Amino acid sequence: MMRISERKFGALNGQDVTEYCLENDNGVRVRALDYGGIVTETWAPDAKGDFTNVSLGFATLDEYLAHSPYFGALVGRVAGRIGDARFELDGKAYQLAKNEGENILHGGPDNFSKQIWRAERLETADEIGVVFSVTSPDGHNGFPGNLDVRVTYTLNNANEWKIKYEAKSDAKTVFNPTNHIYFNLTGNVAKTVLEQELQMRSNRFVALREDSIPTGELVDVTGTVFDFRTPRVIRDGAKSDHPQNVIIKNGYDHAFVLEHDDILPDARLVDPESGRVVEMRTDCDSVVVYSGNQLTGNFAIDGVTVPKYAGVTMETQGLPDSMNHEGFGSAVIDKDELFESETIFTFKTL
Repeated sequence: MMRISERKFGALNGQDVTEYCLENDNGVRVRALDYGGIVTETWAPDAKGDFTNVSLGFATLDEYLAHSPYFGALVGRVAGRIGDARFELDGKAYQLAKNEGENILHGGPDNFSKQIWRAERLETADEIGVVFSVTSPDGHNGFPGNLDVRVTYTLNNANEWKIKYEAKSDAKTVFNPTNHIYFNLTGNVAKTVLEQELQMRSNRFVALREDSIPTGELVDVTGTVFDFRTPRVIRDGAKSDHPQNVIIKNGYDHAFVLEHDDILPDARLVDPESGRVVEMRTDCDSVVVYSGNQLTGNFAIDGVTVPKYAGVTMETQGLPDSMNHEGFGSAVIDKDELFESETIFTFKTL
């Protein structure tokens, strides 16, 4: 039987923080906190059937409070960066709270990843899960509208971890959330992800300025280390002298425009040594691949100093900074409009 359990993980400002554990009949486990919706662990088997944790996370709440690599966290209202921390909506300019130089990152200070969410267990015949909910008040970090957000994590016996996002605002606003999961399919934080292979259905990526704000250009991946249409090791981006790899400290931290297929996954990450595989499907326009270029070894996981390239993200979302660039789609939701999006990570083996 699939099972769900919970335990106290810590306390913040006099309020308990709870960790929920979802486990299916195959032994796949997803652990998540009501603080930030943080996924602390994801346990998956290798080709021999041996299980290990394949995502980056800390063992204590104090570590999450002390360090901010966004391991496994929900971020928003708007994931990624907004240039100059401002945008216009219906002719009105909104100045947002800056938390990265002149820009705003992942929704600003005290964003979704820093909140204690309401949590409700979910159990059906086919899946188990947790429904997290939070209300972001009008004007928080400069964003308009009282925004009610629900994010549901579920796990089933097909080894699918599903993330469903829902939101509704009492005023026209912008919303573009993601989960900032870092995978390392070796299960060993001392080993980097550089030899892991990534494949994606993407023909274009978003070019960045020196401060990681989009230039507005969507670049053809052909002939570059950004071409993941056939499997490519992540090391290629770390070694590349392509200006777009160099400016973000040698690697990847870019949004890739997805070309969806009804049958094939949008992305596939493989560790050839262990045989572990995670496939990703989403209805989002893009996925941000970040290869851990700025993990600098100033903290540890289970006593192991975290090296550069210790994990790689697949942050599904709309294109970043879309409100400031034509042709990037829209993050706008109207008053009382229901926002819905879903991303599925499936754990497999070779």
